[in-house]
Amino acid sequence: MIGANWVVALAGAIFAVGAVGVMIRKNPLIMFMSAEMMWNAAALAFVAYARVYHAINGQVMAFLIIGTAAAEVGIGLAIIVAVYHRRHRLDIDELSSLRG
Repeated sequence: MIGANWVVALAGAIFAVGAVGVMIRKNPLIMFMSAEMMWNAAALAFVAYARVYHAINGQVMAFLIIGTAAAEVGIGLAIIVAVYHRRHRLDIDELSSLRG
């Protein structure tokens, strides 16, 4: 049986990898996937703490995170695809100057 400390440590490592991916990479798709990793790490930590404290609150929060992440996927990927179709490049430095 894996202890909650190991699961929370794994969630912290996944969150750290996601944060580094968001800060270092310039491709919006990679940044988007890194942000999803951070969401999933938070959900994993909530589930681990829910298991330790025998409470359903952590499970509920994990489902809310999953639902929010699914909505982010729908909207975020649509924006990324629309920008790619318009500019034919995905570079954050160029996207920071978007106007009308």
